[in-house]
Amino acid sequence: MTVQDATQIVLRDMTPADIHAVADLCFEQQWPHREEDLKMLLSIGTGLVAEIDGKVAGSIMSWRFGASFASLGVIIVAVAHQGHGLGRQMASAMIKRLDGYAVMLNATDEGRVLYGRLGFVELGTVCQHNGLAPVQPLVQLRPGERVRPMGAADAEVLDRLYTSATGMDRKLVLDALIAEGSTVVLCHEHKQTGFAVIRRFGKGWAIGPVVAPDVTGAKALIAHWLGTQTGSFCRIDVPVMNGPQKAGLGAWLEEVGLPEADCVTPMALGPAPVPGDDVVLFGLAAQALG
Repeated sequence: MTVQDATQIVLRDMTPADIHAVADLCFEQQWPHREEDLKMLLSIGTGLVAEIDGKVAGSIMSWRFGASFASLGVIIVAVAHQGHGLGRQMASAMIKRLDGYAVMLNATDEGRVLYGRLGFVELGTVCQHNGLAPVQPLVQLRPGERVRPMGAADAEVLDRLYTSATGMDRKLVLDALIAEGSTVVLCHEHKQTGFAVIRRFGKGWAIGPVVAPDVTGAKALIAHWLGTQTGSFCRIDVPVMNGPQKAGLGAWLEEVGLPEADCVTPMALGPAPVPGDDVVLFGLAAQALG
């Protein structure tokens, strides 16, 4: 039996009951996702699973950001069924569901060729940094700046900042991340200028999204969370496609003890979103979510 035999393949909607099987796929690929991480991702999006002889052999999820943009993630084919077109079949089926949306994803080296054949265009690079958070001094803030816990009155402003930094409607994502994790806000003279979220993910903690007006502000936000997690495993995914604004962040993360572990390639099918010019996205919410 091969996966080309359509009578053996069933593509159907992913449900919460499939999370355990998808977590097993992640484990086989040595991805860090816990069942709790996958449940959160499915709660704000949709998914498909591919069944072969009644067993889950592949997965894909998608998330819509407003009326124009969407992303794909958790695209996995079981090792026993790789190389037979199942990944392409799942991606094509999900893209069809997203008709009218510009679709983005972060591709592994193995996936870049497939997505290129589907019409996706490369946009840049995202580098994952991780390691045990070391003891370190806080980043020196500039006059009038401070980092403080998020308050109830900040939500609307942070939503605007995140939307500007990504060029997409990110309210649904941000609400879920804030509810699941903890958030600090960068302020200048009482005006909110950036923020960073930390939450449990995989075998430790994920820092992201990180939104700031410049690299100094981003360092202050990241250093705050690293300082609270000394000795714990921390991860941050840094987009590096925008050049000058992000210059130095990767090198700084290396210096403070979070070396580069891996890189993926952001790709888009359709027009890429255009961020605003007031803030910059320095850390992703997750590779799947962008």
